[in-house]
Amino acid sequence: MGLANSMAPRLHRHETMTQFKSNVALDKDVRETLVNQLNVVLATSVDLTSQIKQAHWNIKGPEFFARHELFDKLAGRTRAVVDDVAERAATLGGYARGTVRMAAEKSVLEPYDGTAVQGKRHIELLIHRFGAYTALLRSSIAQVEGKDVVTEDLYTEALRQAELDMWFLESHLNGQR
Repeated sequence: MGLANSMAPRLHRHETMTQFKSNVALDKDVRETLVNQLNVVLATSVDLTSQIKQAHWNIKGPEFFARHELFDKLAGRTRAVVDDVAERAATLGGYARGTVRMAAEKSVLEPYDGTAVQGKRHIELLIHRFGAYTALLRSSIAQVEGKDVVTEDLYTEALRQAELDMWFLESHLNGQR
């Protein structure tokens, strides 16, 4: 039996685990709802990070170096959100579903254009994805308002950074004729 086959049953069991003992002062139902929502944000954050890296690895053309560096910085900041969101889900007694395969199931982002090469096209694609991501974060803030200030604060900080990063991207296109 291969390694993949010997691990499959164990992985399947872990995927079904959604609640662990937690002494966070929130009702179990609230924690479970938050964990489910956090896992959607986690999946989308993982997906966004990988899409930014896709642009980083494949950009060509004018302003290559500046955009290559920008994309790497954006991916790093988004990767930090991934860790914060996953750890919040775990803090609430949840199971953070953050592998690439798990993320693909739950992300709200469209798949990335695997033919994109030119910098302007990558910028356009990333702006669109940041727009969907920030909309998810705003919606998530509204859903947790009054239920959990810690998760609300986490989403608010992620939104602040994502909107700033989207502005960095938009600035590459604004002012062009």
